[in-house]
Amino acid sequence: MYFVSDLQLYFSRGGEVLYIILGLSIWLSWLIMDRYFFFFRVQPEMSNQAISAWEQTDDKTSWLAVVTSQRLISEVEVDMINNLRLIPVIIALLPLVGLLGTVTGMIQVFEVMAFLGSGNPRAMASGVSAATIPTMSGMVVALFAIPFSTQLNRKYQTEIRTLKNTIKPGA
Repeated sequence: MYFVSDLQLYFSRGGEVLYIILGLSIWLSWLIMDRYFFFFRVQPEMSNQAISAWEQTDDKTSWLAVVTSQRLISEVEVDMINNLRLIPVIIALLPLVGLLGTVTGMIQVFEVMAFLGSGNPRAMASGVSAATIPTMSGMVVALFAIPFSTQLNRKYQTEIRTLKNTIKPGA
């Protein structure tokens, strides 16, 4: 129960931009889990089907064989790269949205200073927290997601390299 009240307090101090960061974080988490599920459950079967289709081909040296190998590799690659390029985009977007929170928080500080002057630090505190919390939140989520993105990209590169070496015309 304390977790919910602490979370509500965090969001009230951080401002509306935190809801955008939360939405991006949920979307990013879903994309990462989707790609892990694909690479460890779906992709091995797809690659095996492409390899077996290549092995059943009698002609492996003609122009048609080259086109067939490219088609088999491309079909698997399209599914592998699906949503994979979106993950780094969201990771790069999170700190920028956090900076948007900084700007909106500083606007709050300047509004308080315009009405009450700079002699009331307590009145400016909510604007300062609204300026720092979203930046920190966006950066923390982005830093947390970078290793997953890197690992998924390496997995993609390894699997496509293996597939290209296995489905090779002229062999």
